[in-house]
Amino acid sequence: MLDFSGPSFIIFLVLMLSIGICRADSDVNSGWQCSEADNSTSESSFRINLDNLLSLLTEKGPLHNGFFKTTVGRSSGKIYGLIQCREDVSTENCANCTRESIAVALHDCSKSRKVQVWLTWCFLRYSNEHFFGVWDQSSMARVNDTNFDDASVVSKGLIFMSEVATTAPKQPLMFHTAVLDAGQFGKRYGMAQCTRDISRTDCSKCLDTQLVTFRTTIGNKRGWEVYGSSCSMWYHDYQFYFNISIPKNEKFANTSRTYWQANFPESDRYGKPELCKSK
Repeated sequence: MLDFSGPSFIIFLVLMLSIGICRADSDVNSGWQCSEADNSTSESSFRINLDNLLSLLTEKGPLHNGFFKTTVGRSSGKIYGLIQCREDVSTENCANCTRESIAVALHDCSKSRKVQVWLTWCFLRYSNEHFFGVWDQSSMARVNDTNFDDASVVSKGLIFMSEVATTAPKQPLMFHTAVLDAGQFGKRYGMAQCTRDISRTDCSKCLDTQLVTFRTTIGNKRGWEVYGSSCSMWYHDYQFYFNISIPKNEKFANTSRTYWQANFPESDRYGKPELCKSK
């Protein structure tokens, strides 16, 4: 588990310029985290085990309610991996996202033994160290730096997301969506999800930690996303998640700039999210 108070912890802040719009059914690279490059990853046993692991995740993940974890190899060559899709995405979209996350991992983290990739629809993680069932506090946040919300809505939004965080761990798949009616200011939409390898108790702790990120980092923004190793939260002023009532051409808020902040060890490499591109 990463220690936020330790000397090896650092906060990265990246400013991006948006060059278009994304749609509600878009799947984009939200970021990645890799351990230091390790040339020993080229060893045949590691590569074979990694290839077998990624093949299993690709095959099994979409067929198990969007979640699958497994271990491949023995002794020092053992690799632990999991894939988890958002519960609201289809099996087909889950499969596509799984393949894309693996492509990102192999392209940007080809020489790393510990890898995490966040896409809008799914989360891929693998490591040569056991992490199943262990709550990991590492996270990153995406937030628009100019799209401020009314103070009264911000206050209601925090209470609203606290309720989402309280409800999610109690759900069968530790996933929950909800809608806040902000009156004349419209609606706000919230979603929370934990990885299914952790306990419900740790899920609750994880989401509470994400709320701290909201209070200290995100503040009075109309929309934000916090991606973590064990849980994630989303909050926007448009309906971004899937169900039968969502128009397929629903647009992201038309904003100019987005901040990306991550809490990762100094030794790790990291990748900023992709920009939203016009169709």
